[in-house]
Amino acid sequence: MRLNGGSLLACLLAGLSGAAALAWQGLWTLQFSASLGHEFVAVMGVVAAIFIGLSAGAWWFGAAAARSLRPWRWYALLEGVIGAWGALLCVVLPALAPWLSPLVGEQPSPLIHGLLAFAVPGLLLLPATTAMGATLPVMVRQLAGDARALERIYAANTAGAVIGVLAAVFWIVPGLGLRAAGLTIAGMNLACALVAVIAWRSSTIVAQAPDAAAHGATGADRRLPLLALLASGFLGIGHEALAVRVLAQAGEGTVYSHALMLALFLCGTAVGAALTRRHGALSPPGPPVRLLLLTAMLVAAGLLLLAAADRIAAWPPALIPGWRFAPLAGEALAALCVMGPPALGMGALFAALCRWVLGRGVSLGLAVAVNTAGAAIAPAAIGMVLIPWLGPARVAALLVTAYLVLAAAMAPARHRWRIALPALALLVLAQGLPPLRLLELTPGERVRFYRDGIMASVSISEDPAGVLRLRIDNRAQEGSSQAGLVEQRLALLPLLMHPDPRRALFLGLGTGYTAQVAAIDPRLRVDAVELLPEVVEASRIFMNLPGAPRPQKPPRLIVADARRFVLAGQSGYDLIVADLFHPARSGAASLYTREHFQALRGRLAPGGVVCQWLALHQMEVDTFRQILAAFREAFPTAVAVLASNSLDTPVIGLLARPDEPLPGPQAVAARHRAARLAYGDLLERARLVDEYAVLGALFSGPAGLQAAAADAPVNRDDRPVVAHAAAWDTYAPQRPPRERLAALLDAATPWPDLAAAPIAWEDPAQAAAMAAYWQARSRYLALGMALPTGLPPPEILTRLAAPLGALLADSPRFTPAADTLAALRAAAARAPHSSAP
Repeated sequence: MRLNGGSLLACLLAGLSGAAALAWQGLWTLQFSASLGHEFVAVMGVVAAIFIGLSAGAWWFGAAAARSLRPWRWYALLEGVIGAWGALLCVVLPALAPWLSPLVGEQPSPLIHGLLAFAVPGLLLLPATTAMGATLPVMVRQLAGDARALERIYAANTAGAVIGVLAAVFWIVPGLGLRAAGLTIAGMNLACALVAVIAWRSSTIVAQAPDAAAHGATGADRRLPLLALLASGFLGIGHEALAVRVLAQAGEGTVYSHALMLALFLCGTAVGAALTRRHGALSPPGPPVRLLLLTAMLVAAGLLLLAAADRIAAWPPALIPGWRFAPLAGEALAALCVMGPPALGMGALFAALCRWVLGRGVSLGLAVAVNTAGAAIAPAAIGMVLIPWLGPARVAALLVTAYLVLAAAMAPARHRWRIALPALALLVLAQGLPPLRLLELTPGERVRFYRDGIMASVSISEDPAGVLRLRIDNRAQEGSSQAGLVEQRLALLPLLMHPDPRRALFLGLGTGYTAQVAAIDPRLRVDAVELLPEVVEASRIFMNLPGAPRPQKPPRLIVADARRFVLAGQSGYDLIVADLFHPARSGAASLYTREHFQALRGRLAPGGVVCQWLALHQMEVDTFRQILAAFREAFPTAVAVLASNSLDTPVIGLLARPDEPLPGPQAVAARHRAARLAYGDLLERARLVDEYAVLGALFSGPAGLQAAAADAPVNRDDRPVVAHAAAWDTYAPQRPPRERLAALLDAATPWPDLAAAPIAWEDPAQAAAMAAYWQARSRYLALGMALPTGLPPPEILTRLAAPLGALLADSPRFTPAADTLAALRAAAARAPHSSAP
């Protein structure tokens, strides 16, 4: 059969339109998060704005397209609007953050935050999103003579969306940056418009006589199909939201993780739509009861597999050890098992429902609008209300039950009870379902605290030794009750570099231990900002443990997005300490951009100190250099410190003052003397016994860091290189942490760079002692790197006793060597048949 307008060309253009639409949505979500924040209400505001625009466009323009004899004109106009408006937004959206974040405020009420999060994206994106929503009905109208036009265009459009989301995340954004990527996508839209004009400028659609059955349909006849479309949109996106939330506990939560899950879901719907005509027995004319029952079974099967997603994700790394892509392949396999089969049913169901409503005189535009409206409601309803309230297991049962209830409502009256009874039974059984959570617990470890929050699951586990561990989405450990030297030094080192701090801001809370240590300073007011309210709730358990710091003025805990909080306020802080945000986790890399560091600079009071802590065991040296390059653009005089001398979990801090160098030795010595009077026992436990120990943590100055960052790309909002690089550091680490530290120490030209002002001592003897300390630290680290792992304490003591003794002879103030010798002798004495030297 000869197809009006060219079926192949129409499908190709529909695919390009779908690719551009998904790429735009990803870009807009990233750009709005910089000003509205990463809170759930802000994320949902952008998502809902996009869905509502799509729904409105399908409704407003779909009817006009259904009457048009030259629908290609509509298509060209719509693609032109998308491309032109998208190109304009590439310039406008990055400029919004400086004024939009203060408009939202540091701690907005949920109502104000929600209104702005929904209204601002909705208004700014409306021209583009409404145009996007109308393209599907227009293209189907262009193929009016093709009996399979709907399935073909929907499948092609969705397949293009799969390509768009993968291409944007894996290639376009990493290679071009957000602005250039946006302009490239705008070019795709404009090219689609041009091709449509050239190819179809002489084509005209023949007006068709109205369908007699459709003409005779009443409002009641149309109500149930439209309600089914609304429900199917809600249930489909609701299932996706639930699956993504639980699958986050089985994966690494990178930008690639989310892109793959979305792509696999879309791919399933495209294939389902394409197959629906070939298997007509599943969807005869009329209500698609069989498809609803099939979809319910597929959703149930996928949700059962969800309970084993962590084990499924472990198969590729176990089968192909050492393969760089094995962890990502594991995430994709788990997502395919959980989301693939249900998506097949959902795609076929959408096409069947559309055919049903079209036969009842409803325009395709209205059908798409109603379905999209249901999808717009789902993320907030499932993520914000149902998952925290009922838990993922009961929500899963509720989704399956809803499909069954919908099928029962459409089935002939004599068959309804056969469907309704299993639905009712499932609903009753759901009350006794165990929690659906994927926690990796060691033998004897038990769960002390668990919350399925709005954005993530947060847990505290306890091992047989009584050690508590805080985890977010199972993977990311945010601290433990074994907090000790490192956690204390994360607060005290930057605190001792300010002569008289009165206000401090900690970005990231974790267990709360570090913020509590800082609050021990009686004159210091501490604000701690944390994105997840469940982490704040969990931190109170750690804060009340025996042995935890007990400040007179506990930190003020603020639930907010750290990036937006910094941009939104005007008050200055004497000290800002940014926590160890894992750069591979989705959204965290935005806290390592040049723009964020410039915002930190703007929140510092005169003479204020900023410290960004970085965990070198979470990133390769090249990723560290990208963050360092961004930090130096805001703070050119920055220096680097080691939180401790650990080789397996090295933590590095970037310290700076915006308008002047850090305090010199005399000022640090005076500050240390004052601190000893207030909390000397805490300084002793942190082994910051004197000013030499404080300044001895420094390992590179401005010149050394400039050399280390040379030629490294700067992590920027427009070019988020860290989000993509850090993901591969997690999936396929190239070197162990100790080798990364050695490489960084070599690149940063360590201690000699620090002998310049302001670190230089006025007394030559003190200067020589400081230089000896830095040299001893370098030798100490070299000894540890050369030591084979797994040796028993007596053997380690035998190998290190003489070198450490010589090191202490050269630098008696280097207390880490003395502490190590004492610890090794004690361990060797406890070992059987030992004779400690």
